[in-house]
Amino acid sequence: MLLLVWLLAVLMMALGWRWQRRHANTGIVDVLWASGLCGAAIFLALLGPGAPAPRLSLGLLGGLWGLRLALHLWRRVGSEPEDGRYRALRERWNGDQRRLFAFFQFQAMLIPLFALPFVAVATNIAVSLTWLIVGTAIWMAGVFGEAIADAQLARFRARPQHRGRTCRNGLWRYSRHPNYFFEWLHWFAYVAFAVGSPLAWLAWSGPVLMFLFLRFISGIPFTEAQALRTRGEDYRAYQRSTPMLFPWFPKRSLDLRIDR
Repeated sequence: MLLLVWLLAVLMMALGWRWQRRHANTGIVDVLWASGLCGAAIFLALLGPGAPAPRLSLGLLGGLWGLRLALHLWRRVGSEPEDGRYRALRERWNGDQRRLFAFFQFQAMLIPLFALPFVAVATNIAVSLTWLIVGTAIWMAGVFGEAIADAQLARFRARPQHRGRTCRNGLWRYSRHPNYFFEWLHWFAYVAFAVGSPLAWLAWSGPVLMFLFLRFISGIPFTEAQALRTRGEDYRAYQRSTPMLFPWFPKRSLDLRIDR
């Protein structure tokens, strides 16, 4: 099943690469990554050998998570110029389409890798109402928290007077990346859904891999480098006052101005 997920992802990313050639916008890769995992959750839930309850939870909640994220990212890709992170990558590679194609295919490889927790849930033959409730509660906290953070940032960015300034409103007062935090939190839902599965240990790959990618590889490092390029000292002050990932109260000894 994972092999088929990967082959479909390869085709999808090849089409996405062609789309970015025409539109000069590599941000479509994020939309396709979320869409691919949405499809993988539904596909594995339908074909998995596990009990109906965990499979239904996987197909419904995993599918809704991926669909919400894909639609949110598509709205940004369709209405804004290419994300500065990808624009910098394109410039560093001098627009080399071979490297960009390899980048898209690397993202295709990540889809079955991040779908490993879905396999653990889809093979769960045990039905535990308690763990289903726990998993659903975690999923709701993660997905709704991420949606709130995304909406707060979108409202801030929509105001022209905020151009070149850093959002410190709502959840962004307590974390520089609350959307990433809640995205990471959401992956623990599949750990709960997989309790009792013979492959339950695979479910831990979700939060572990997501933390490593967000913290050290493709999330925070790229986002913060771009923020420093575009917002300079304002973002440096934000870095000094506000926790990086895990929400906590900002340091009161520094400038904590909130832009309304």
